[in-house]
Amino acid sequence: MTTATKSSLAHSALDAGKGILRLTPTWVPRSFCIPGRRIKLHPDDYYALGGERGGIDERWFASTTPAENGPLTGENEGLSFIVHGGEQVSLRDAVEELGAEIIGERLWDEYRAWPMFSKFFDNLGPLPHHIHHRDEHANKVGQMGKPEAYYFPPQLNNHGGHFPFTFFGFEPGTTKDQVRECLKNFSKGDNHITDLSKAYRLTPGTGWDVAPGILHAPGSLCTYEPQAASDVYAMYQSLVDDQIVPEELLWKNTPEEELGNIDYLMDVIDWEANVDPNFAQNHFMAPRIKAKDTGYEENWVCYRNAAFSASELTVEPGHTVTITDSAAYGLIVMQGHGKMGVWDIECPALIRYGQLTNDEFFVSEQAAKEGIVITNPSATDPIVMLKHFGPMNPDLIL
Repeated sequence: MTTATKSSLAHSALDAGKGILRLTPTWVPRSFCIPGRRIKLHPDDYYALGGERGGIDERWFASTTPAENGPLTGENEGLSFIVHGGEQVSLRDAVEELGAEIIGERLWDEYRAWPMFSKFFDNLGPLPHHIHHRDEHANKVGQMGKPEAYYFPPQLNNHGGHFPFTFFGFEPGTTKDQVRECLKNFSKGDNHITDLSKAYRLTPGTGWDVAPGILHAPGSLCTYEPQAASDVYAMYQSLVDDQIVPEELLWKNTPEEELGNIDYLMDVIDWEANVDPNFAQNHFMAPRIKAKDTGYEENWVCYRNAAFSASELTVEPGHTVTITDSAAYGLIVMQGHGKMGVWDIECPALIRYGQLTNDEFFVSEQAAKEGIVITNPSATDPIVMLKHFGPMNPDLIL
């Protein structure tokens, strides 16, 4: 597809949707994970990309960020696509072509890109204790730092998986020498790094904020995860849920000249944040009211980091409401069906790999400011959607 064709398709899609773009489901496998099977993918399709790629345990939303999944990664893996008139164009290409028409002048002038995405990650067991680099380290490998946050949607957590607890950071009093010894022992089996950490029980309907530089071993609840537009990370735990973590992942996103340097891995850690004695107080997130009126309620669910924010909107049965926001956003419908602007919206029960849906959209800044009309025709079922916003959302008071 030529640049002119991409631009024309993006313009047509934006005009036809009255500022709301319909997106395709974006599925991402992880070779080191076992799917929790709660993200509505058909049971036959969790290994649709082949056993060597691993199970599909993630669905990415409003993504202009390619997934980093090793040499077998697909050309467009991780990218969201806009559907219009039987054709598709990536959200990344559309933003590059239309810029402020989609994401607004404020974000376009600052980033020249859509600087976040969100996802579901859905694992049967826990993930390894790992870290996302801060800008100073990510920039050395041509990436940006990666703050992220977690919210545990009740609709996707009918079971908690094998280990619904997350390790964060280190216990106060942990020494750098203790952590350094764990990293030195990475290739010797279990390096016991979580012996130095603390696990917190995960509760559906709540969340956590995770700044870059903080070690974390996410638990087995199905998780909605807004984050900065980066896929930078390194695994610091060598054995998790009886699975060996390849040593190459310990050194992932390490500059070539620092490979083998344990001190560099230590420098990636934000030490004070990891041993914070008030970690839960400073990082746990219970929902906070964003707006409430007849027929609807909207709560902030991710709100501690200026790099992104997320809310949960509930429209009650039998109501039509107009929702305004000051910024562009992506959204995923979690429950119910109805009408949003010119679009029919619905929450599917089961999705085949490659199937299109009417549950994911991107709302331009202009449309968000003008107000989105949502109608819930059901007599019994609310419409529930999660909305993910970019940096410095004017509506968010930190």
